[in-house]
Amino acid sequence: MVKTQLCIVTHTFLPHVGGIEKVVNEQSKRLLHKNYAPIIVTNRIETPKHYIIDKVPVECYESFNLGFRLGIPYSIPTIPTLPTFIKPIKNANIVHAHGHPYLTSLLAGKLAKFYAKPFVLTQHNTYIEYNNIFDQIELVNDLSVGKQNLNAADKIIAISNATKNYVLRLGAKPNKVEVIYNGVDLVRFCPRTDKKLAMRQKLDLPKHAVIILTVRRLVYKNGIDTLLDCADIVVKKNPNIVFLIAGKGPDLENVRIQVVQRRLAVNFRLAGFVSDADLPDYYNLADIFVLPSKSGEGLPLVALEAMACGLPVIATDVGGIGEIPVVEFGKLVPPDDPALLAEAILEFAVSECGAQKVELRARVEERFSWDTNIEHLTKIYEELI
Repeated sequence: MVKTQLCIVTHTFLPHVGGIEKVVNEQSKRLLHKNYAPIIVTNRIETPKHYIIDKVPVECYESFNLGFRLGIPYSIPTIPTLPTFIKPIKNANIVHAHGHPYLTSLLAGKLAKFYAKPFVLTQHNTYIEYNNIFDQIELVNDLSVGKQNLNAADKIIAISNATKNYVLRLGAKPNKVEVIYNGVDLVRFCPRTDKKLAMRQKLDLPKHAVIILTVRRLVYKNGIDTLLDCADIVVKKNPNIVFLIAGKGPDLENVRIQVVQRRLAVNFRLAGFVSDADLPDYYNLADIFVLPSKSGEGLPLVALEAMACGLPVIATDVGGIGEIPVVEFGKLVPPDDPALLAEAILEFAVSECGAQKVELRARVEERFSWDTNIEHLTKIYEELI
């Protein structure tokens, strides 16, 4: 049987780590088993020009990546790299780009139209607030590049209702937009107790401490400054609580300095980059997962992964986070409020959450599987081809 040729355009992809990268990977490797032949076109970031991940070929374009140093992953493709886009889009039966604000999505949409290919666009985040000049830059980009991409798309996939509302405010036509929730790998991310003590020993974490885990890229929008202020409050009231932060980013050195200055080195541990393969062990060594985001969350995969491992989640109420079962098993607090975040953590640190693991896991299984995600996605493809 002839496979459907699918060109996926994303501004970043594995081994670069992020939510969009993980979604594209999870979808593309499953589409291989649904009679699709995906090829991924992405930014070249310390990778070969051609490589393969999970049997899916990846083609890389050259670009300017100055914003990456500031925690703003915005790539600007160079003109000589245009053929990297043309060939796979020309040969595709359908083109699927990720992210409305990117020039790469704009280029993919223009080429898809030129070659008369259906164009699908997935929007992953809500509006990101930087509280500096980048807010104005983002707004201008939304109203120029972003609106063009939304108008060009034959179908827009929003990963949450909050994300849907965001693109509708930018002028997307309601009949074009469909919400498809992200999934979680329910085989890899599951409750386990057999490695808990060994992992704590490996990371030199106290055996009986209450471990508060966050998995974050260390950039402003992800609220690490709020978490530091929160930790100041928490450890003074309960020194048995230890914060464990998995991730790296442009703010890593500044966070390290603040940890020392605040004398939090014992209770605020920076684990650095943690591979996707090791993440399940980190979730399962922890007692609570915290998500201190300031803005921009569409439907955070790390929260789904934590819940699939049976962890209650305490999160800031931004974007689509309230659309997953946080309130039933954890708590939502306002963003940028370290006192209320600390209050919630202190409350859950002394509560018994073990009995909820099975129920929490069942809720995630019911609503957030990649199989369901792919079923809805392929239905959209089939309607457009």
